Amino acid sequence: MTSSGTATGAGQTRVWGPAIFVVGGLQLLVVLDGTVVALALPRIREAVGLTEAGGNWIITAYVLAFGGLMLPGGRLGDTLGRKRVFVAGVAVFTLSSLLCGLSWNEASLITGRALQGIAAAVASPTAMALIAATYAPGKPRSQAFGIYAALTGIGSVLGLTVGGLLADVSWRLVFLVNVPIGTLVVLGALVYLHESQGHRVSLDGPGALLVTGGVTAAVFAVNEGPAGWGRLVVVVPALLAVVLLVLFVRVERRAVAPILPFSLFRNHSRVSALCSILVMGAIMMSLSVYLAMYLQGILRYSPTQSGLASVPFAVGLAAAAALASNLALRVAPRWLVAAGAVIICAGCLFAAAITTHHPAYFPGIAGSVFVCGFGFGLAFIALTLSVIAGVAVTEIGPITALAQVAQNLGGAAGLVAVGAVVGSHKAALGGPEKIRAGLSDSELYPFAAGYSWAFAGCAVLAAATAVLVLWMRFSPADVAEGQNAQQAASSDGVAVPVSDRPVSA
Repeated sequence: MTSSGTATGAGQTRVWGPAIFVVGGLQLLVVLDGTVVALALPRIREAVGLTEAGGNWIITAYVLAFGGLMLPGGRLGDTLGRKRVFVAGVAVFTLSSLLCGLSWNEASLITGRALQGIAAAVASPTAMALIAATYAPGKPRSQAFGIYAALTGIGSVLGLTVGGLLADVSWRLVFLVNVPIGTLVVLGALVYLHESQGHRVSLDGPGALLVTGGVTAAVFAVNEGPAGWGRLVVVVPALLAVVLLVLFVRVERRAVAPILPFSLFRNHSRVSALCSILVMGAIMMSLSVYLAMYLQGILRYSPTQSGLASVPFAVGLAAAAALASNLALRVAPRWLVAAGAVIICAGCLFAAAITTHHPAYFPGIAGSVFVCGFGFGLAFIALTLSVIAGVAVTEIGPITALAQVAQNLGGAAGLVAVGAVVGSHKAALGGPEKIRAGLSDSELYPFAAGYSWAFAGCAVLAAATAVLVLWMRFSPADVAEGQNAQQAASSDGVAVPVSDRPVSA
């Protein structure tokens, strides 16, 4: 180990410093943007004069670009250099945020949002790979991912608390606030980050085109599905997605440097972790959407009040992330994920039990929100560390990109599934078609009962995760990657994959 706190060839052992805050700054930027834009969407629609469909494209344009380009974006850093790609991604995200803030019509705003999605798809998985390449396996890397996850909670808090205030002043500020943050991240990356070392791989062009088209078509079909699954605008993209992704698998099996190395899936523990991330994504999306609908529709909170009411979720997530980053080195990760899922299940069941009675915010709702956030923080750190356990540094970009794709697709699919349960239960109880001012408690009851079923559905998904993760057999030693650190030290910083070796319980 050098005096600077760096394990030779294996990465830094000192975590607290400018580098982690530069890389984590991207996570802060992306989470802040997503939260603020969601809160400000009604104001944006009104100010720009968008139809409901046009307003939806402010979200859809970002989601399509982000989801479609995530997998090739995860490989780009291995091809061109992680620092270079990270700086370029953050710079484009910052400039496209400026375009959104200064947009003059619907087309320029939606174009800016698509560019934001492209930039995030390139920068986000590269940031994860930078953490793995910068910090030594074991405690340093675990702590770095814990800080990275904690910044997710901080970004959520800032988005929820500041988002409504910015939107009240001007909808343009919700995009322009990204510009100074992004500028600081770019400057910090140029000064404090070092270019990754080791063998760089070529980019598989045909695979990149096929997976981008396939995932984009799949995301589009899922996004349009709730309005009617039998429509051509849903069926055609869905079939196209199947064809393109089948071709992608065939091409990747023969590729010299595949976008997604299929050898990673030989490890059943990794597959279990990815499936768990997909289900957890479904829970998080459904919970956040229906919590906001309950607070604003039933309890009549303003968007700003609704955002502030969700702050305990972010606080719980950040607190649990710090705890889980240390526990992951001593406790088998499946038990951390199972514990987190059980905690989420308890929080959701309590919320389902109280929401039909118009409870006071404190302690009932606030407690449920905090408990669920704590459960997510506990589970997601362990899942993130498990997904990359034993993976070569050159494969961390693709596998973390796949994890983020799974989380986003799981969120979209979960929202559709939970929404179907809510809609059918509400229809069975009758009542008005939609919530409007002046409704009595009895008229609001079908909506409150429907949202209660949404929370119950999230509890069922959490229980399923607690069972599913039992097939994830990584041990604390696998997460710490002690053997891999030694191998990395003698192989120019490129960790040797251990995905095919047996893992302990």
